[in-house]
Amino acid sequence: MEYHDLLVETVDSICTITLNRPERLNAISGPMLRGFSQALQAADADAEVRAIIITGAGRGFCAGLDLKDFQTGVGPGTGAGTTRFSLQDSPPVVLHRTDKPVVCALNGAAAGYGMDLALGCDIRISSDQGKLAAVAVRRNVLPESGGTWLLPRLVGWAKAAEVAFMGKVLDAEESLRLGLVNKVVPHDDLMTEARAWAAEIASCAPSAVQATKRMMRLGMDETFEANVHHVYLQLLPLFRSEDFREGVKAFGERRQPAFTGR
Repeated sequence: MEYHDLLVETVDSICTITLNRPERLNAISGPMLRGFSQALQAADADAEVRAIIITGAGRGFCAGLDLKDFQTGVGPGTGAGTTRFSLQDSPPVVLHRTDKPVVCALNGAAAGYGMDLALGCDIRISSDQGKLAAVAVRRNVLPESGGTWLLPRLVGWAKAAEVAFMGKVLDAEESLRLGLVNKVVPHDDLMTEARAWAAEIASCAPSAVQATKRMMRLGMDETFEANVHHVYLQLLPLFRSEDFREGVKAFGERRQPAFTGR
């Protein structure tokens, strides 16, 4: 399937989705919103995919929603144009519901919507040229795509308030210090590092990885006792799986397991 201004490629169980509008610093247009959601949903449904990488083409990760669309009256939510805007099918919501682990390869600036998109990923590997730009309040808008929910959970209320209320731009090292990215690498090493992390994830039992992500996500909004109960219900089918038997057998034979997802 072809997607508007997106490159989607699956190799060795890793689906890489590249925002491909470098002349606009990968600013998100209406058609890109729809295509990006569809690409995420397709990867999540594909049993061959065990991890997803999101990155940008050129020198920017994502400059946010394309303000030129709004100036011409065809941006999402303006009521014009051919793109129907559905919150439940928007990339941040789809990304949040995706069971496959998602690695953000932050190749440049992620501003506004782009920052929310990066924060919505499970793991963030940043180039030394990566930036997180909380510039929404400098455009008389707010972080509309998950940022107000994600940022306080990642760095705590006070630091989130400092970053968001002041419209701060965080370079790669500051993002690392705050725990907003997992690792900073030289720019030319970014995709190699991101693929290495994704490959390590893909080598683990996919059903267990996805169940773990679901339970971590659910646990953010429920009590400890409720989460323990839900984890137990997830554990029962894993015990009955071929991959569980393979994991136990590989442990006994002192070798790496070969998981199939069954």
